[in-house]
Amino acid sequence: MTYREKWALITGASAGIGAVFAKALAARGANLVLVARREDRLRALADELRAAHAIDVRIIAADLAVDDAPDTVFARLKADGVDIDILVNNAGFGMPGVYTENDWQAHRDFIELMVTGYAHMTHLFLPGMLARGYGRIIHVSSVAGLVAGSSGHTLYGASKAFLVSFAQSLAAECDGKGVNVTALCPGFTYSEFHDVNDTRALVSALPKYMFMAPEPVVEGALDAVEKGHVVYVPGAWNKFVVWLMKALPRPWGAAIVRGQSKSFRRGD
Repeated sequence: MTYREKWALITGASAGIGAVFAKALAARGANLVLVARREDRLRALADELRAAHAIDVRIIAADLAVDDAPDTVFARLKADGVDIDILVNNAGFGMPGVYTENDWQAHRDFIELMVTGYAHMTHLFLPGMLARGYGRIIHVSSVAGLVAGSSGHTLYGASKAFLVSFAQSLAAECDGKGVNVTALCPGFTYSEFHDVNDTRALVSALPKYMFMAPEPVVEGALDAVEKGHVVYVPGAWNKFVVWLMKALPRPWGAAIVRGQSKSFRRGD
């Protein structure tokens, strides 16, 4: 699988799964546009990937929780004559605690980034993909979007469920037009995500078999989008959890999630 001469845009590219996507796509020959808030990290990653793979790498420091940030990114690339062939919507964060512990501005920023931002970026770049007859879109969702909601991180599962349904609808609309859309639904993945969200102590107590390294998650997602798999769940444990939640009566699944959420969510 090669992406030579293609351009890939990755949001949330400065660390974690986003940085691993950048490395995997660079190894396949793609030129990159790396978008995140931390410009210093973007510069370091861009320098590393240019040296290792002799590709073109652009960086755009932007906070996609700001409502006009996607338009700014799009306008800059249009001015530079860069057409995006692969879009990885990955930027995100979590808000520990129950819903009323955070003020509305924090929730608004979360929705702007995790729901509106994904939809906005897709709305900007999808028309060009359709016009050229080629495109790949990956929304980084979560197993949380496929199971019952839990106490704590109240909007997280809801936003991830939106991304699954959004990917399914987009895939149906793009069928036969050269554009593949995939919702990547990982479970617990080793990254700094839990440090930022102040839940490292909680998740570190979980069994190691519940965790995956980010590299196989990303490799599986790239394989899935090429094969046209619309919803991709990496890892045997995660697949089992999703299967179990679908097989059980809905109230039973909700009860299990409610009982277990205190192990990995900072709730009440």
